[in-house]
Amino acid sequence: MDRGRYDAKMFDGGSAEDAFDRIDEWERSLSHRAEQARELARRTAGLTATARSRDGLVEVTVGAEGRVERIHLDEGIRRQSAEDTEKTLMETLRAANALLIQQFEKATADTVGIETETGRMLMLGLRKRLGPPDD
Repeated sequence: MDRGRYDAKMFDGGSAEDAFDRIDEWERSLSHRAEQARELARRTAGLTATARSRDGLVEVTVGAEGRVERIHLDEGIRRQSAEDTEKTLMETLRAANALLIQQFEKATADTVGIETETGRMLMLGLRKRLGPPDD
């Protein structure tokens, strides 16, 4: 960059060299954050989470976006009512989503940082999409 062609007066009392140093630092910071975001995307792209019901009759696997990838129903499920099966299935789905959120949270903490604005917004969006965790 040709730093000599700029007038120092245009930087509100600071020197042109100080302004260029700030620009360089901003550029390095932006590059670092972009690399962190790429790493987060790489780590989370293949995430899956599997939960099993307390009675072992239902197993649900969700993918990185929270979509159901697999449901396994044990033969013993036939001995309970449809209403109980529905309740167990939904509880197990929520448990799988909660596990997925935990995995995503760890990947976020390890890359962009859970305390950063980016990390907070990503986790908020994920929780909004997948629903609040069970108490």
